[in-house]
Amino acid sequence: MMQKIQKFGGAMYTPAILFAFSGIVVGLGTLFTTEAIFGAMATAGNPWYDCWNVLLQGGWTLFNQMPLLFCVSLPISLATHQQARACMEALAAYLTFNYFVNTILSQWGGVFGVDFSVEAASGTGLATIASIKTLDMGMMGALIISGVSVMLHNKFFDTELPDWLGVFGGSVFVYAVSFFVMLPCAIIACAVWPPIQHGIQLFQGFILSTGAAGVWVFAFLERILIPTGLHHFIYSPFYYADAAVSGGIYPQWATILPTLAASGEPLAEAAPWAAYTCPGWTKVFGSLGVCIAFYLTAKPERRKETKTLLIPVGLTAMLCGITEPLDFTFLFIAPQLFVVHSILGATLCMVQNLVGTVGIFDGGLISMASWDFLPLGTVYAGQYLLSIGIGLVFSAIWVVVFRFLILKFDFKTPGREDDDVEVSLKSKADYKAAQGGAAASKEVAGSKAEERAIFAQNILDLLGGTENVVDVTCCATRLRVNVKDETLVADDASFRAIGAHGIAKNGKNMQVIIGLSVPKVREAFEQLLK
Repeated sequence: MMQKIQKFGGAMYTPAILFAFSGIVVGLGTLFTTEAIFGAMATAGNPWYDCWNVLLQGGWTLFNQMPLLFCVSLPISLATHQQARACMEALAAYLTFNYFVNTILSQWGGVFGVDFSVEAASGTGLATIASIKTLDMGMMGALIISGVSVMLHNKFFDTELPDWLGVFGGSVFVYAVSFFVMLPCAIIACAVWPPIQHGIQLFQGFILSTGAAGVWVFAFLERILIPTGLHHFIYSPFYYADAAVSGGIYPQWATILPTLAASGEPLAEAAPWAAYTCPGWTKVFGSLGVCIAFYLTAKPERRKETKTLLIPVGLTAMLCGITEPLDFTFLFIAPQLFVVHSILGATLCMVQNLVGTVGIFDGGLISMASWDFLPLGTVYAGQYLLSIGIGLVFSAIWVVVFRFLILKFDFKTPGREDDDVEVSLKSKADYKAAQGGAAASKEVAGSKAEERAIFAQNILDLLGGTENVVDVTCCATRLRVNVKDETLVADDASFRAIGAHGIAKNGKNMQVIIGLSVPKVREAFEQLLK
């Protein structure tokens, strides 16, 4: 069960990665259509405004259609085969579900305590999805239905039917089963979701009433659960659903950006619910402090090699907000450090909240620039400079604390390994040669596709070969593989030697940490399995 929950949590990141680009478009569009900054140019009818407004409205696409986006994207990570068809089936099932809900509530809304005659809008408990008036279940409803659809796909897609029923095989059979499954799902949703909506409202009030302490708890859980892959379940209801504010923090923040840019109202007063999109402070300033501490504590003769290793993973964390390559350089070597890292990160987020800095600070510097600094920098420059100063002070605290703990307990962080362990990653050619593989030097020096194929083959070898692999999926940075015999899987050092960032093991579930190139590595890996 835990493996399935981890896969489900990781799959939610698949559509979320698109928000980085959309955030840039919305941020720039809002900046250039703000009258307080650009004056008469940023008024309707002016060519400047009209052109930028076209881009701005296009940037809203993903935020306006989040349930559909999550529904279609989930099967990419969860379907064990024929992912493209699974996406189509999930969409068909989700639309059917909403038509069922629409008809049930139109006819018997009073039975379920729902006034279906009101216009669908925020706060009514109703929404319009793909022109269908239905219950406002947000991202959660889409995830549940998509998850059910994927389960049916994995179970029934390869069902063998008699020849005379051949036309009903594959996706047709999956949708036929889904059609009848969606009916009880719709009835259950009509009966259960309205009370849940009420509970969400109470939960929202509780979280908001805890103030800075609630921010600390949120930030700590988001970071400390990264090794389990369950951290997605902490932030997703806040960012994309109704846990903190109706519609989710991301869409609501995009909605009020023009108002903030024009009014200059204190951020914490205008959007107290935006206090929870804060883990980016840890990703930027915590990662900087960790990298500096690792460099300072590395053995003198290995500092150059250590720097070569830390610069790319540090920049990935600070600029893009993807911290797993850095986290996994020490998480399993010194888990105590990761606990301290999580505590410091939560404290930094709490302090930022106490000084009144809220907004979309979940990602790296690129995300912060597009959501906050660019559209609001003119009005809130002093606030942001204060927060950056606080972040740098905490980076220094990270350096001091990590350096002390590493030296005190002799943690084998990068650059401090025993003499027989190399800091730099071995080349793929070296590994294949050592294993007696068939990878020739010219193949390694060839195209990126060839290099990925060799990398995927190395991973497969270390996982125990094709016969030991049950299935494979991926999230944003990890290749998630279930194996038959976990004792056949190599150790963390072996995976690092072939170019991966390590491996996290949980029973028969293996998570090979690859980085942002994991979708292409997964494709090469699946080709080998075939």
